[in-house]
Amino acid sequence: MGNIRTSFVKRLAKELIETHPGVFTTDFDENKVLVQEYSTVSTKHLRNKIAGYVTRLVRLEQTQD
Repeated sequence: MGNIRTSFVKRLAKELIETHPGVFTTDFDENKVLVQEYSTVSTKHLRNKIAGYVTRLVRLEQTQD
């Protein structure tokens, strides 16, 4: 079974990728710092969820190209 993410995590991750194109990479640790910088996420747990989903979306985007 896979991970189930809330619609808030998915929406915020997609918004970050759209508003900051080319900034996020396939490196999770780098994306954690970028999510902290570009959003107003209050908890570490939520930041990590969003950074993980951003990393997944970037990887999927690269494999489709």
